[in-house]
Amino acid sequence: MSNPRRDFWNGRRVLLTGHTGFKGSWTALWLKRLGAEVSGFALVPETEPSLWRQVGDGLLAHETIADIADRVALADAIDRARPQIVLHMAAQALVRTGYRDPIDTMATNAMGTAYLLEALRDRPSLEAVLVVTTDKVYANSDTGRDFVESDPLGGHDPYSASKAAAEIMTASYAASYFARSGVGVATARAGNVIGGGDWSADRLVPDIWRAAKSEIPLKLRYPGATRPWQHVLEPVAGYLCYLEALAVDKAVPPTLNFGPYPQGGATVAQVAESMSKALGVDTAWERDVGDHPRESALLSLDPSLAGKNLGWKPRLDQAATLDWTADWYARHREGEDATGLCFSQIDRYEALA
Repeated sequence: MSNPRRDFWNGRRVLLTGHTGFKGSWTALWLKRLGAEVSGFALVPETEPSLWRQVGDGLLAHETIADIADRVALADAIDRARPQIVLHMAAQALVRTGYRDPIDTMATNAMGTAYLLEALRDRPSLEAVLVVTTDKVYANSDTGRDFVESDPLGGHDPYSASKAAAEIMTASYAASYFARSGVGVATARAGNVIGGGDWSADRLVPDIWRAAKSEIPLKLRYPGATRPWQHVLEPVAGYLCYLEALAVDKAVPPTLNFGPYPQGGATVAQVAESMSKALGVDTAWERDVGDHPRESALLSLDPSLAGKNLGWKPRLDQAATLDWTADWYARHREGEDATGLCFSQIDRYEALA
């Protein structure tokens, strides 16, 4: 399996939306390591601490702090960046926030994608665009079957529906506008991503960390729910390799899954117990018996198409994923620099190829 290629990325102009988020921060770091000229477009970081505030100095050629729905700011950012490659990660990324604020979730995830694609039309330097969605775009009846890219889209909750809508909009723009200009446009669907530096609300690993620090029991809404957990570097590697293929030969599928191998998932409770053990803390958990919005009980992706087309495959099994994540938080707690920790894990990950 190959790594993202330095000879492709070195000097290439990249527009990365959502760079201030958890996954966006890791992506910006890796692109910097590869020699890309990265411009960022995002909102201010939503959490404190924030991985971006810890690692972001010196990573970007240009930065625009604005809402993806601000079409003037978006056009100005694209004019400055003159991107050859666009990786769209800006999103409202939380299921529970989607229930609380469905209109803004739809506006950001669905219409924000449309605004970006519209702004990118007829850009002469553009080579490839990748829109990141989610594993939750599929119509899920909780059978436990591993979803493949040809399965029907769905979305019983506002967040999932907004991402499924983004998939449809991307496919429409690709067929209607970008295909005739030779620009590769695609979507990427990834499973539940964990790793060092995630401080978001309503996410399992940050919740475990906060519970351990405060010495209070961890509350789990759905301890028996299964998810395709994967380390953040797994899908980011896939995105970068996918963009290389879209830009160079374009003979790749219009969407790909990135996740652990089927049957590579674990329950929420199992992850909580394993992470607590790896962190060296005895964090008890208890069922949160409140009234919670519905979430799928079973969710798993089949990533074999990415393997066939890109040579991509997951490198970290469940134990290694949890170990790398816990190690990042534990070393950061001891005072190690976040940038150094991230670069160290990127180097270790590349060495596994």
